[in-house]
Amino acid sequence: MTSIGTGYDLSNSVFSPDGRNFQVEYATKAVENGGTSIGIRCKDGVVLAVEKLVTSKLLKPGANKRIATVDRNVGIAFSGLIPDGRHFVSRARDEASSWRDTYKQPIPVSSLADRMGSYVQAYTLYNSVRPFGITAIIGGWDSEQDLPVDGQVGSGPKTGTGGKVAGTKSGGPGLYMIEPSGLYWGYYGAATGKGRQAAKAELEKLDLASGSLSLHEGVKEAARIIHVAHDDNKDKEFELEMTWVSSLDGPTKGRHEFVPEKLLVEAERLAKRYMEGDEDEEEDENMES
Repeated sequence: MTSIGTGYDLSNSVFSPDGRNFQVEYATKAVENGGTSIGIRCKDGVVLAVEKLVTSKLLKPGANKRIATVDRNVGIAFSGLIPDGRHFVSRARDEASSWRDTYKQPIPVSSLADRMGSYVQAYTLYNSVRPFGITAIIGGWDSEQDLPVDGQVGSGPKTGTGGKVAGTKSGGPGLYMIEPSGLYWGYYGAATGKGRQAAKAELEKLDLASGSLSLHEGVKEAARIIHVAHDDNKDKEFELEMTWVSSLDGPTKGRHEFVPEKLLVEAERLAKRYMEGDEDEEEDENMES
């Protein structure tokens, strides 16, 4: 980066000769210095969890939250610079409010991800601004609706990619992750922050694509994965912050809410037991060797 990047990392709007935007890469480094955030898409909802590092014993427990409700059915977790995350959430709430005023219904998760991805990408284009120093995970539940009997949606074609099969439903759980470049993808399980590699490895062990994981199981797995990701940073204390959003007939009635204290405590207890079990296995292996 020293030779080829000289002078090309001073502005958002200038590419290096090999097509890189160094300001965006630096923003990604800021994300990697933040606590781990994960999202898990379950068959009946979405779970968001963050590793909120405690930087001072004087901080009030439970304050300075890193997961926020955008609309009643959508939540956002983020890793990186907290002020950037708060501005991102504020903009997302404006987009959700604008959508509700126009269409008289909550914003779909995919539409919010699309609008916020475009907003973040705009901050990589001009000299007067800098890229967002966060990666955000957007999770929510779109109300399921029966499609028309003839399977037709709008004025599009009745066959091919524009047509839908009669009797199917639209809506359900949605999970997206937006990077500092504005790039976003839909995920079954997403992870970002300092422990993203360990968290991603644990998420890949779960059979999320089959849709067999229930929401309550997702809460327990999220707590376990956050503890596993924190293991590399075990010299620092942290708080586990977790929210969920379920289907309309689930525990949250389609609303994004913080996980109840009783369930959160139980999930943390199981996570700590899992970590203690791993430590015991490592000690046994060391003794045998």
